[in-house]
Amino acid sequence: MISSLRGTVLTAAGSAVVIEVGGVGYAVQVTPAHALTLRSGAEATVLTSLVVREDSLSLFGFPGADELHVFELLCGVTGVGPKSAMGVLAALDPAAIAAAVAGEDDAVFRRVSGIGPKTAKLIVLQLAGKIVVTSPVVTRPAPVSGVQPSVLAALVGLGWSERAAAQAVEEVLAEPGADAESVPGVLRLALARLGPAQPTGASR
Repeated sequence: MISSLRGTVLTAAGSAVVIEVGGVGYAVQVTPAHALTLRSGAEATVLTSLVVREDSLSLFGFPGADELHVFELLCGVTGVGPKSAMGVLAALDPAAIAAAVAGEDDAVFRRVSGIGPKTAKLIVLQLAGKIVVTSPVVTRPAPVSGVQPSVLAALVGLGWSERAAAQAVEEVLAEPGADAESVPGVLRLALARLGPAQPTGASR
């Protein structure tokens, strides 16, 4: 069981990072916000959960014990897999998740891509009384299904790195009054933030 990693960050882009520990590079899935805090060449420590499947071993990484605790609880909910659990953590911090569960507010979970109405209700029902977190509430807006992935795919297709694209999209969606339901609108604003520079890897 790999419960944590401490080593040098080799790459950090989108929701994937590679951390070298003792000469071995470990691929770890993290939230986009967590990835933005990790810098290539810097040392980092992440708490991890190893998910074992018949055909794969996957590591999911977290900045603290609260995120890891909530991830494992979410994975225990019927219909919620590791990717969906990471989607919830990408949209809501642990304290906000705990508050939603305590208030029986399944609407916040329905706004997360990949979480349907039935699953959202199950999250509230099955996690009731189980979440104990120590961090303060820092609410992040949940992405509207389809918009964020579509804009990220478009930006990467235009040659921008996943890391730069994810940061630009997050900044746009965090702006007050941003039209989070319009792919063209978010894409236009993200391109404006990225500026006129030639994206890395773009064809000439």
